[in-house]
Amino acid sequence: MSTEIMTLNMGPQHPSTHGVLRLVVELDGEIVEKITPHIGYLHRGIEKLSEHRTYHQTIPLTDRMDYLAPMHNNLGYVLAVEKLLGIEVPERAQTVRVIMAELTRLKSHLVWIACHALDIGAMTVFLYAFRERELVMDIYEMVSGARMTSNFFRVGGLSKDVPEGFVPAVQNIVDTFIGHFDTYEGLLTKNTIWLQRTVGNGVISAEDAINYGLSGPPLRGSGVDFDLRRDEPYSGYEGYDFQVAVGEKGDTFDRYKCRLVEMRQSISILKQALGKLKPGPVLADEPQVCYPPKEDVYNSIEGLIHHFKIASEGFPAPEGEVYVGVENPKGELGYYLVSDGSAKPYRMRVRPPSFVNLSAIEKMAKGSMMADLVAVIGTLDIVLGEIDR
Repeated sequence: MSTEIMTLNMGPQHPSTHGVLRLVVELDGEIVEKITPHIGYLHRGIEKLSEHRTYHQTIPLTDRMDYLAPMHNNLGYVLAVEKLLGIEVPERAQTVRVIMAELTRLKSHLVWIACHALDIGAMTVFLYAFRERELVMDIYEMVSGARMTSNFFRVGGLSKDVPEGFVPAVQNIVDTFIGHFDTYEGLLTKNTIWLQRTVGNGVISAEDAINYGLSGPPLRGSGVDFDLRRDEPYSGYEGYDFQVAVGEKGDTFDRYKCRLVEMRQSISILKQALGKLKPGPVLADEPQVCYPPKEDVYNSIEGLIHHFKIASEGFPAPEGEVYVGVENPKGELGYYLVSDGSAKPYRMRVRPPSFVNLSAIEKMAKGSMMADLVAVIGTLDIVLGEIDR
């Protein structure tokens, strides 16, 4: 008996591809035989644009990549520049960075569970998760003035110290979010329909996950115990006690559980960070690199001139090349910088986790039903702004 393979375009207008991903799917009836992702609908040329901007001026470009985790994008970039310059960041600034990074992890995972559940058919979780996300967005607005594409980290530290209401707002999240996570689990984890759509779906082995270069929950869900915060620590993460969530089967359900555990661990890290938050400077004592505090700028002509000189001309970086990776909510986000000794990057290359993780979609979905492909897309938690950087 002969069969005929049907080729189907899924997206970019499909609701589950969120308007920016096209999948060419080859089907044998309802069974997926092959998937070819087509990307590039959202390209902005951020890596090339950075070559024509100073190191400071490049920071706002980075938070437009993964627009659900903007401060992680900023953090990876400023860490790479600081490594290039050999700058030590003050302890208070490092602690605030950890707090904002973990809040960002929560914010990103809340969007993930909201959209993943909605794509599979559970709408209540979507409403709850976006309700909680608003509390994190309020803190974003409090520290940076923006709720989404924020810009708070600077080379050498922070743009300014956190405001007076910052600690109570973070403490409120520490006190209340675990209960919300319990609610999500109560709605989903033992739900028969949820289990049918996720257990045994999108399986990828630990060996294949490593070979594809997966990172983040897609890698850890397959049983690979690797997290940059613990294994290659930055921003003082070596001083925090937290559990790395690891799955067993490498299916959609394991990746779901990994992210839920990660959110709970983020609350634990936030609690520890609040205990470590002590008074002190939030910017390195590097006047040739860091923007001077506003009180110094406006109190003297020299300060004003120096401020505008750094803003317009930047600062020269020593010749060399560096790579820094951070544990973005979606996986390893890496920045490779090459300096020719000028005030602008000679080359910047981004290692985006969403781009690499998407490459495994055919391996994960081959042999599954067409309807289950939606769950596989959701479990990868990709953001096309990062893929099409």
